Amino acid sequence: MIYGTRTRLRRIERTDIPTFVRWFNDPEVRQFLMLNRPISRDQEEEWYERQLKDKNSEIFAIEIAQGDEVGTHIGNIGLHNLDGVNRSAELGIVIGEKAYWNQGYGSDAIRALLGFGFYSLNLHRIFLRVHADNARGIRAYEKCGFQHEGRLREAVFKNGRYYDEVRMAILSDEFEHAQIVSNTRL
Repeated sequence: MIYGTRTRLRRIERTDIPTFVRWFNDPEVRQFLMLNRPISRDQEEEWYERQLKDKNSEIFAIEIAQGDEVGTHIGNIGLHNLDGVNRSAELGIVIGEKAYWNQGYGSDAIRALLGFGFYSLNLHRIFLRVHADNARGIRAYEKCGFQHEGRLREAVFKNGRYYDEVRMAILSDEFEHAQIVSNTRL
């Protein structure tokens, strides 16, 4: 397990598949994801099997931390496209349980995963892609120390129109500095 302040990250399990299917068939949850269509259980099982074999991804379930008891599974988070030469990876996150949106759980899970990526995987750079109109996501990423690196104009086609895509990243020394600052008491 990887522990945040309010969340903990555990490996995804086959028993999570029905929850994933429920989330990814909800258009509101899928709105800012790279998924354009609803998915079937079979498709999600195929994805799960691929993840078990993928050595370039680290995917976790996000649970609300509740001591040693099983926590409420509210989302998923992962590092994808792990690149050992350049020491980089791409972050992806979804809070699938809408009742937990806008409560800081995503930011807490991101910080926990960043710590894992920088301190355990020895990454130097973690980047992400986000729809330019995903204000909630951008705010969470900025809160965690991600910097804007660029904007790809009309790079994503979704729901009959094109959207800009924002690229953001955080470097290991920026994360380290943010951790020192956040732990400093004045």
